[in-house]
Amino acid sequence: MGTNVMTGVRPVAQKRAMRLRVREAIAGYLFLSPWIIGLACFIAGPMMASGYLSFTRYDMVNTPEWVGLKNFVEIFTKDRLFWPSMLLTFRYALIVVPFSLIGSLLAAVLLNQGLRGTTWYRTFFFLPHLTPIVAAAVLWGWIFNPDVGPINYWIRTITGSTEAPGWFRDPDWAMAGLIIMAMWGAIGGNTMLIFLAGLQGVPQELYDAAVVDGAGMWAKFRNVTLPMITPTIFFNMVLGIIGALKVFAAAFVATAGGPAYATWFYALHIYAKAFQYFEMGYASALAWIFFIVLFIFTYIQFRYSKRWVYYAGEVD
Repeated sequence: MGTNVMTGVRPVAQKRAMRLRVREAIAGYLFLSPWIIGLACFIAGPMMASGYLSFTRYDMVNTPEWVGLKNFVEIFTKDRLFWPSMLLTFRYALIVVPFSLIGSLLAAVLLNQGLRGTTWYRTFFFLPHLTPIVAAAVLWGWIFNPDVGPINYWIRTITGSTEAPGWFRDPDWAMAGLIIMAMWGAIGGNTMLIFLAGLQGVPQELYDAAVVDGAGMWAKFRNVTLPMITPTIFFNMVLGIIGALKVFAAAFVATAGGPAYATWFYALHIYAKAFQYFEMGYASALAWIFFIVLFIFTYIQFRYSKRWVYYAGEVD
């Protein structure tokens, strides 16, 4: 009799547990639904539409006309600004990413020393990152003004010469101006905060053991700090490369891609084709090429990260 009772109770308990799991799953999906809808409407949907348009000729007025691979062939063979804009973007990233990573790491190390007023210093370093990019571009446009800007005033005062860089008006100096502006906003921004969090996660016991072994400040940084924050370095490097290759707003506001196409980055090229010449199909093809380039770079970084990134929780 007891056995029959138990066998009858178990299915009931299982059904209740199943209903509870279903309710929890439904509740979870309901909470996720705003994100899922946003993903479908604003990311996945536009990406699929862009993928289709990349094989068409579309001017936002007439019906898209299927042209197959013609857009891609024209990009690689006839577009005189495709390769220069791509190379210019890589050149910009090659300079900005290493210097922003090194500068952000040094700033984080300084702010991690526990000195008096550290909170104020952190706020001071982070303020440039809070400045909207349009406002920052306008500000630096004034700072780099060849005639009345303070930079050239100091250069003339120190050197005693009437000659000074033209900055955003000079093809030879426009890129340097954008790089300086990027450094100003990047070194004290999110990258620094992520490095700071990584530094604070290094166990103090490792530093104590290094001191016992006679390690100095540089030896502790090289043999303890750097290996322990390699995941943080890798994370910031991935985001930094993607962000640098997507550079658009600063160049659009400060130089509009000029002078003489000196700052005509790839994102500007996509924008011009899409919203100045209304070649949406061609611009979609450009965007997909850019997506593939970013995907390849990110894959390579993840593929070879295990050679130098140390994860404390991993067991060989």
